[in-house]
Amino acid sequence: MSAHFDTALLRKYDRPAPRYTSYPTALQFSAEASREALLAELGAGEGPLSLYAHLPFCESLCWFCACSTFITRNRESADPYIAALEREMDIYLPLIKEGRQVEQLHFGGGSPNFFTPDRLDRVCAAIRERFSFTSDAELSVELEPRLLEIEHLDILRNHGFNRASIGIQDSDPAVQEAIHRVQPVEMNLRVMGWLRERGFNSVNVDLMYGLPGQTPESYARTLDHVLSLEPDRVAVFSYAHVPWMKPAQKNLLRAGPLPGAEEKFALLNLAVERLTGAGYVFIGLDHFARPDDELCKAQREGTMQRNFQGYSTRAGAEMLAVGVTSIAQTRRSYRQNYHSLEKYYEEIAAGRLPVERGVLLSEDDLLRRTVIMRVMCDVSLDYAAMSALAGVDFKTHFAPELAAMDEMEADGLLKRHEDRLEITPIGRLLVRNIAILFDRHFKSGEKRHSRSV
Repeated sequence: MSAHFDTALLRKYDRPAPRYTSYPTALQFSAEASREALLAELGAGEGPLSLYAHLPFCESLCWFCACSTFITRNRESADPYIAALEREMDIYLPLIKEGRQVEQLHFGGGSPNFFTPDRLDRVCAAIRERFSFTSDAELSVELEPRLLEIEHLDILRNHGFNRASIGIQDSDPAVQEAIHRVQPVEMNLRVMGWLRERGFNSVNVDLMYGLPGQTPESYARTLDHVLSLEPDRVAVFSYAHVPWMKPAQKNLLRAGPLPGAEEKFALLNLAVERLTGAGYVFIGLDHFARPDDELCKAQREGTMQRNFQGYSTRAGAEMLAVGVTSIAQTRRSYRQNYHSLEKYYEEIAAGRLPVERGVLLSEDDLLRRTVIMRVMCDVSLDYAAMSALAGVDFKTHFAPELAAMDEMEADGLLKRHEDRLEITPIGRLLVRNIAILFDRHFKSGEKRHSRSV
């Protein structure tokens, strides 16, 4: 594939757009959604589960971060949280049909290894005691290299974890100082060595572009470092500057201005060129993977999915999520826990599930979710297959959306054939812009979405 993208085209399509980790997006979630109806949806579900546990604590705040975190150095603050997680799972268990097994488990954060090894062991054991896992279950964890102890990895492996993701963002010391995340390259090398020695069969590295102080020369060195680690997957995220939502981001400007649009596009082009040149497959949006990685296999077979953890395998599994701010998904609904830690504890103590808001999907939502998911994951659409999957004649039902693609086709984002839609390499990068055409809820100019690149 051609790795270098026209910056004028990137500029044209660089606008706020949903990341489509759900459809409808979280902007459509409401406190008016019936808790009873949302939980009834859980009870009606069958088949395997994907379990997500949000472990939200961090020792320090990275100034670029837009995640839901709680900053503290007090490790004992994890104790009441673990107890609440245990109680939340106990409330859920009677609502889940007997026999459903977990085929995916993911620990997200925050920093899951903020928890001391013994506390992390308690969380893992609590889950294992309450849920049955399939023999080929995928267990993954987000790790903070600066807090990682080798004992964390021993405990995770003992409980079956086989995938990990580590945040690097940038290896340049000046950039690290600017984002309040000093992480020497020697640390990354040590952590990757530990992961490989202990048999983690897939390791992802997170990078970020658009940070203060980044230049093509410095970012080339970061990419060299990451390639030397030989990760199985790489995610290259665009920094989203939203200080009105995340005030700590204002601190980034102390180091100087953020890269302008042209500079940012140059960094993106560099990342795509270097990663694809090293043999990584451009999955789409901001994800790259080795050709033999399960994510590439899932894309080829049409079993990749996109949820609040990004791209992952095992499409079709309903997500049960526990912990503050976590988002669960059933076939016809989404529900989100309270953002307030105090309110989360209060609801759990009262014996109630801490659901703050959610949404029930209409028949039209279900149809469009299917289409948007396949656009985002398969980067192509076979009209006959989509007609069978969606239960409508695809070309007839979505004739207005297909007709609206003239400009995108002229710009080289996609190709329309008689029997299928094909998304090009530049279209993979801008796939959110294509998915928007199928989004009935999207409002142009909605600033709460991040920009496309």
